[in-house]
Amino acid sequence: MIALVRRWFGPSEAALSEAGPRDSAALSHLHARSFQRGWSEAEFERLLLDRSVMVDRAAFGRELAGFIMSRRAADEAEILSVAVSAARRGRGLAGRLLTLHLRKLAGLGVRRVFLEVDEGNVAARRLYRTAGFREIGRRKEYFRPALGSPATALVLRRDLA
Repeated sequence: MIALVRRWFGPSEAALSEAGPRDSAALSHLHARSFQRGWSEAEFERLLLDRSVMVDRAAFGRELAGFIMSRRAADEAEILSVAVSAARRGRGLAGRLLTLHLRKLAGLGVRRVFLEVDEGNVAARRLYRTAGFREIGRRKEYFRPALGSPATALVLRRDLA
């Protein structure tokens, strides 16, 4: 019976795994639906081939539901992007991805993690605050949407060691 329900509705829990170059198209598609300026498939492919870049993904069967991407330099890392599909938001998936990703970074010797977040993105700010990030700076008019006013980026940091 459980197998029948799973076949009808798909898996109930996301599978978390490392992304690779063959995920470029799906990552690009999700990124474009999540942000004002999405990154191209070629940009994702280049990033995924970079040994300093790490990407973890969440999927329900073949459906990409979210991802997190960072770049490492020495004992620091910067989270470049986090995206979760609109249909899967608000269910803790970004938190699971972030927790996994931070553990992997710590295991690689990363001591500090940085990121920038739009000060108006309440959900993302809550996610990062819950994960232990703190504000260390601001960049006025950092995010420039095609329509509307430029937005301030909050620069956040979390120490892992």
